Amino acid sequence: MFRKILVANDGSDGAKKAVHVAIDLAKRYEAELHEISVEEHLPHYAATVGEVVEAKQEAAEYFRQVIREAEQAAVAHGVRLTSHVVPGHEVETIVTFAKNYGVDLLVIDFMGHSKIFGRIWGSTSQNLTKLSPCTVLVVK
Repeated sequence: MFRKILVANDGSDGAKKAVHVAIDLAKRYEAELHEISVEEHLPHYAATVGEVVEAKQEAAEYFRQVIREAEQAAVAHGVRLTSHVVPGHEVETIVTFAKNYGVDLLVIDFMGHSKIFGRIWGSTSQNLTKLSPCTVLVVK
């Protein structure tokens, strides 16, 4: 049913649940599994170039850890995971990636980042569900 699965992973608890669900599905369907982390939070201003470099280094280290954890979980279940860290706007980047890679299933977590509206239905989850070129599984 699913040949290529993409899981969005920002390192949050919800994303970690989505990763585990995606690993399980990849194993069941013998599907190719990809993970995408979108780097979108760079400083909008900085006093020095050094501050920008430092922020980029912190983001790179954060995503290395996120990827390491996901890859360890996949290996533990006998699944090969290909990880991608892509700069850009979260929704646009994930949708474009899914289109370009011919993804059959996008696995995402439910909660958004907004404290007001995100609790009910995260705006990122909502937009990904609306704009995705493939089936979307939202993990709660």
